[in-house]
Parts: sequence; C-alpha cells; structure tokens
Amino acid sequence: MKILAGPCVIESEENIFKIAKALEQYQNDATIDFYFKASFDKANRTSLDSFRGLGIDEGLRILQKVKDDFGYKIVTDVHEPVQVPTVAEVVDMLQIPAFLCRQTDLLVASAKTQCEINIKKGQFLDANAMQYPLLKVLQTRGCSEATYENAQKHSVYLCERGNTFGYGNLVVDMRNLVLMRKFAPVIFDATHSVQMPTAENGKTGGDSSMVPYLAKAAAAIGVDGFFFETHFDPSIALSDGPNMLKLEDLDKLITTIKKIQEIK
Repeated sequence: MKILAGPCVIESEENIFKIAKALEQYQNDATIDFYFKASFDKANRTSLDSFRGLGIDEGLRILQKVKDDFGYKIVTDVHEPVQVPTVAEVVDMLQIPAFLCRQTDLLVASAKTQCEINIKKGQFLDANAMQYPLLKVLQTRGCSEATYENAQKHSVYLCERGNTFGYGNLVVDMRNLVLMRKFAPVIFDATHSVQMPTAENGKTGGDSSMVPYLAKAAAAIGVDGFFFETHFDPSIALSDGPNMLKLEDLDKLITTIKKIQEIK
C-alpha cells in the first residue's frame, strides 16, 4: 500500500522536519510504500493574500534535505512544464494538480522524466474521462493503451479527490475508484475530498472529521494507496488546515485501514 503524506505546503524548514520526523514510522513499515508530500508552491490559492510557499529553489532545497536525512521518497506538485526538469532532479513522484489534469504540455513534460506520476482527477471530470490524461502520459512513454497493467508498468497513478457538488462543496462518488482502476492504479486523496472551496471568506474550508469515514470506505472498496495531508497542529497550518489530519489521528486511521485491507 502506498501512503503519500505530509503537510500541504512547506511553511518553514523547522515545521517540515518536525512533521517528517513524526512520519518516520511509515518509512520503517514493510507493508507501506511511503512518500513524503509537501508543496514548494501552491499556485491555486483562492486569494493573493494566501500563503503560497517558499518557492521552487528554497522548497526543493528543503525537500532534498528531507530526502537525504530520512531516506524518504518525495512527491510534490508541478504547475508549469518549465518547472518539471528541475523538480524531477529532486523528487521521486511528480503530482499533477486536479485543476491542471488536462494540461497536455505539463503531462508530456512530466512523462519525459524518470519520475512516477500521480494525476489528480479534476473536480469537474468523471472517472472515465481520466483515461485521456493517463493516455497522454503513457503515449509519451511509448505505450499506446490505457490499462491498469500499462499504467503500473510505467508508474502512473490516478488520484480521486472528489467532484464539485453545487457551490462550495465536494462529494466523493465511490464508483470512481472502481472505474478508474480499470485504467490505472488508484490513490485516494482523503483530505482534499473533504474540502469546501471558498467556504471561509476567500479561503478554502473543509471538514476533517469526515476524512476517516471516506478513507475507510475507499479501503473497503479497494485502492492502491492513500494521500493524506497532515500537520502537528492543523489549526495553525498556512494552507488546507480545515481538511488536514493531526499526526496522531493519521496514525489511528492508517492502523484501521490496514485492518480493513486484511479482511479483504
């Protein structure tokens, strides 16, 4: 089981290392394929006043230090094709943000690297439509058909994170997990799935209390991995705090998920 976990954004080197240290147990768990996640830039914040991160140079320096000190595999977002070669020198997995999942140049640039790729499903797309972003990556890597086996061979994943539901809310259709898994290994993003976009006067809100329920449902259905944003104190997190899990709550949830998977 893959676990992608870490804070939404790199707030400071001190905070990153505090969180990275707390996640060390997953690196040492033989049943988990662990990736440390943090963004050097959040390019899709609601407001110009929102914290975006420390930028690509400082952000990648910190992520490289985490990689060197803890031995973690690293996953981070890329937003523009020009960023991809530089980011790929540090990280092991490139993540395509949901809003950008149809951006051909970004997908192709990412596919030209040796990195694994996690394509987040757009909030505006149904599950079957995700075969086309996937196919852009696979075709760039010399593969003509979007199948689970081909995506697995080329280390390309599709990531469910909910669909827009009316205004200011998301809903997860669990059928998407089954449908997308016909094309590729699927990662369930349990924390972004409980977002409430623009719900807090120019900031994205959320309801982290719903994260365990959705994650347990996804585990029962069957997925290849989970994405969790986590923080030692989500109430002071500079991005996505309302939908993030406390580190101690993440530990309880992963233990439960593993038990559910054992039943299957």
